[in-house]
Amino acid sequence: MGKYLMLWELDNARVPVDPKERGGAFQLLMAMVKQDIQKGIMKDFGAFVGEMNGYAVAEGTEVEIGNMMQQYVPFCIYKTHAAASVSQVDGIVKALSG
Repeated sequence: MGKYLMLWELDNARVPVDPKERGGAFQLLMAMVKQDIQKGIMKDFGAFVGEMNGYAVAEGTEVEIGNMMQQYVPFCIYKTHAAASVSQVDGIVKALSG
């Protein structure tokens, strides 16, 4: 099972101009995020203050992560990075050392 850092950005063309509509849409997205956290696949989530983007940290197989991300399409655009743990990085360093 891998750990992934996902940098997300909302597609501004899909964000409602009307504040009430925007609030309603954001409530739906946040309900989905909370559900993913309850399922245990999303470990952390946040938005960058004053921006229409943020981050999420998730753990799972590539298929589990891909399925989770697809529910946010086409509203979110992602840059996804596989992350290595401290012990994994330590193993890489030890391999370099011989």
